[in-house]
Amino acid sequence: MTTDPRTPPVDPEDLAALHTRLARAADANGLLEIAYREIDSPVGPLLLAATPRGVVRVAFAIEGFDAVLTDLATRLSPRVLLAPNRLEATAYELDGYFRGRRTAFDLPLDHALSSGFRARVQGHLTAIPYGETATYAQVAAALDNPKAIRAVGSACATNPLPILQPCHRVLRSDGSLGGYLGGLPAKEILLALEGR
Repeated sequence: MTTDPRTPPVDPEDLAALHTRLARAADANGLLEIAYREIDSPVGPLLLAATPRGVVRVAFAIEGFDAVLTDLATRLSPRVLLAPNRLEATAYELDGYFRGRRTAFDLPLDHALSSGFRARVQGHLTAIPYGETATYAQVAAALDNPKAIRAVGSACATNPLPILQPCHRVLRSDGSLGGYLGGLPAKEILLALEGR
């Protein structure tokens, strides 16, 4: 493909400004159902996604951001757009957490990606205080289902809102880390950040 020499080159700043105007217009007209943005963090790049109800997904780079966005488009809505402004508060609170200035989050969450016992487990994760941990067995017992240890592990492994719903605070009964959606190095970093 050749470029017509009479066509002026597109200024990247103009293109970015156009994208911002289109995203704002889509949001204002109710056409934007899932906004997303990327942020840098001590555990690597994170993808943040939100619906009008709240944050619906936090994803680690290891998951593949394109795959995560495709999953959101399939499961929730094809109206997905890079719209960083909707996630400004989320990025700000996460930055405060990573800098050690925030120990809890005050963000609306959209639990559309979880249901049943998994949703109960994931909702319970916020009851584990900053700087503390619980075992899979303790979480199962707290939910009045002490035999559901593996189900708790599965719920943690599929948590669509890691960090905000701190599944990194759940360990095996012997104190070992267990698994983590963002990889064990990310879990270690998050626990160290919280002084564990």
